[in-house]
Amino acid sequence: MADSSQPLRIGFVPEHFSTPLYFAQKYFGLSATLIPFPSGTGHMITAIRSGEIDIGIGLTEAWVAGLGKEDTPGDGGYRIVGTYVETPLCWAISTGAKRPEIASVSSLKGSKIGISRLGSGSQVMGYVLADQQGWLTPGGAPPYADFVILQNFANLRDAVNGGAADFFMWEHFTSKRYYDSGEIRRIGEIYTPWSSWKIVASTERLLPGGKPDARVLDLFTKLDEGIKYFAEHQDEAVKYISTALDYSEADAKEWLSTVRFARKTEGVDLKVIQSCVDILRKAGVLTEGKGLQPETMLVKGLGAQFPE
Repeated sequence: MADSSQPLRIGFVPEHFSTPLYFAQKYFGLSATLIPFPSGTGHMITAIRSGEIDIGIGLTEAWVAGLGKEDTPGDGGYRIVGTYVETPLCWAISTGAKRPEIASVSSLKGSKIGISRLGSGSQVMGYVLADQQGWLTPGGAPPYADFVILQNFANLRDAVNGGAADFFMWEHFTSKRYYDSGEIRRIGEIYTPWSSWKIVASTERLLPGGKPDARVLDLFTKLDEGIKYFAEHQDEAVKYISTALDYSEADAKEWLSTVRFARKTEGVDLKVIQSCVDILRKAGVLTEGKGLQPETMLVKGLGAQFPE
């Protein structure tokens, strides 16, 4: 168990979605060390299991897959305790600027998909895409020739232009600047069939006996305040996103019209997790009867509460 007097170490993806977290620390006294993970949620799963972070704020599908796979180590290392973003995530599907042979999503079957890490949202959503396209058949050929592990967004862009990968998927607004510059080309999109961002806590360091450390409850309070401030100060949010992060002012404003953060971050709707598990099983990411079940991915009396 960690020393409860120490600040939390919070892993996050340094993109526009992190703005309320930034406000929570800047204006509302969130006591935490914020640790960026530009390679995404898959890297945070490794980090929380190895003791490098206490909390992770990342993508629903990656957290669920990390606990639901049959090779999940030990108790999985974390539980899903909170809801950060209520709206789905738009994954843009991208290829190289000069890859005329890749004309549409239908041409991606059997191609090389670039991903950040094994178990990442970029890999999990590859299976969801294949399922939606009808490329998954029992006993049939795999939907892709290879999963090319590329660690981060910059490497993914380089890979589709250099031929190491044929396509990749990343959040739309993060990708848009590179469409506008002509570096990569957009060939489609896919939305998550679930609310997109969840908060997880280390079982070893923050959930002794299944009950949350007081710092977790304080995090929820401060995040709620950061989200409220974000909603009430959108001009400041746009300025931060367009100066401190890799977005234009116009894209930041457009993104604001598409996103809805949770008004109450404490708690997770079990139905959302069950739906995610069902779809990931259908897509072949998870196997029924293996790994943690949806109810055990949450914390009784906390993670199973429906956020208001």
